[in-house]
Amino acid sequence: MHNPDKWKMNSNQQMHSFIKEFSFAAIISHDLNASHLPLLLKEKEGENGTLYGHFARTNHHWKFADGAKVLVIFSGPHAYISPTWYKAAPAVPTWNYSAVHAKGVIQLTDLDTTLKALDETVKKYEANLTIPEGFKSKLSKGIVGFKINIESLQGKDKLGQHRSIEDQLGVTSALSKADNPESQLLYQYMVSKNLGTGS
Repeated sequence: MHNPDKWKMNSNQQMHSFIKEFSFAAIISHDLNASHLPLLLKEKEGENGTLYGHFARTNHHWKFADGAKVLVIFSGPHAYISPTWYKAAPAVPTWNYSAVHAKGVIQLTDLDTTLKALDETVKKYEANLTIPEGFKSKLSKGIVGFKINIESLQGKDKLGQHRSIEDQLGVTSALSKADNPESQLLYQYMVSKNLGTGS
């Protein structure tokens, strides 16, 4: 990922927080197979954390994935930025976005590990949901669990924080008034990170 210093996330803690918040990712293997899956991060497992998830057994990606090096892309809020929002002129259109890339090796997991990770994933998104054991046992035949030991992490917050205060204020003002959900999500993210907001 092209990642100049001005946009880098500088700690594993920042990138782990991002992964936990935006946990639906694209897993891309060397043969250019890609799967889009929710992943569970265990940040204290391994030097950079470990990701857990599962393939549908009918997704043949898993057949070629065991032991393969993969790139995992987590995407956050993103939106178009108009040059008309800047005080400085002339300027060009751009796109503000955040992303984290994780690289590592996939290992298929045994049934107990897979079911434990599945339970933790369900609990993350719907804590009060209970899946009957018999039904869970039946469903388990249709999935293949895996883990990815993260070897490296890259994080990027390209949020216009390198621009002048006046330009940043113009962008946040426009995003806050936008009527599309992508712009609103980006605005809220920028405010939560206190980046590119002119403050």
